[in-house]
Amino acid sequence: MGFVGICTADVQFWSEGKFADMVVKKPIVLGHEASGTVVKVSCGVNHLKAGDKVAIEPVVPRENDEFVRIGRYNLSPTCFQAGFPPDDGAMCRFYTHKANYCYKLPECVCLEEGALVEPLCVALHACQRGRVKVGQKIFICGAGPIGLLCLLVCKAIGVTMTVVCDLCQDRLEKAKCLGATVVLKVDKCTCPMELAQKVKNSLCAMPDICLECTSSDTCIQAGVYAVKPGGVVVLVGMGLATSNVPVTHVTVREVDIRGSYRCTNMWHTAIALMASKKVDVKPLITHRMPLEQGQEAFECVKKGAGIKVLLNCEAQQQCPSLCPQQQCGQQQSQCQTRQCPQHSFF
Repeated sequence: MGFVGICTADVQFWSEGKFADMVVKKPIVLGHEASGTVVKVSCGVNHLKAGDKVAIEPVVPRENDEFVRIGRYNLSPTCFQAGFPPDDGAMCRFYTHKANYCYKLPECVCLEEGALVEPLCVALHACQRGRVKVGQKIFICGAGPIGLLCLLVCKAIGVTMTVVCDLCQDRLEKAKCLGATVVLKVDKCTCPMELAQKVKNSLCAMPDICLECTSSDTCIQAGVYAVKPGGVVVLVGMGLATSNVPVTHVTVREVDIRGSYRCTNMWHTAIALMASKKVDVKPLITHRMPLEQGQEAFECVKKGAGIKVLLNCEAQQQCPSLCPQQQCGQQQSQCQTRQCPQHSFF
């Protein structure tokens, strides 16, 4: 394994033993945002070889059921889901996965970026569910990893104006740096109707679509109030089992509320966007920590520090006596004996 991102779902499994309606009933290895380097392939695998860098799609259909046949395998109740009970995930040194769900990364996409292919696919799927189009105005609730990736996807599509709201000023500043037209600071006492009015005022219009990436009641309601008649609210964030939705506003204004769960058939698109630099995910990576510091990394995410925290699962041990370049984390003696993978020219 190379790098594995820590998701909010991972933190909830770790701290509470459950996420949404999924409950941990036995010990489990977490991790579904993963990249790595192929060590070995089984017979019949021709598209990958040892040494290839890959991004790993965590959802693998177990059966060719009706959802798989129509291309919506993310909805199949029998799917293997890496890192979600009862299936083990990728936060480990070595990991075995179905070859057809491992996607080769081009040379210009590094393993760190590869670990963000999965969340980028989630953002792409959410935008597809909302039918985001060129020239639209979009309201994004939440400036966490998924909200910011939705912002980047919207910009790549050609969205005219984007408004992003969040509780955290630092995340809003990141959203502004990534191209958000307007950012709005909210707090836990914010009135949904007031937030919706601020969104309308900032756009001088009602947004076409709300991408709700928090699962907060306030944001779901604000999305319904804010979008124009006939608009769409896409529920991307998960966590709440139930929510209070202003159904009268939904009905009389014909607002569509659509769920968005994981992703399906998005991996080649996501990797192509990264390779072409149409979407740059590197600014979202704020922390890189070795697998041995996993607990510290989870605490970091739980506190809301940074944006995307990656665990480095590569079997390279840090040592105070570093190589002369002070970059690879290998012992000086290893570099001088040509054992260092990053400085083999010594």
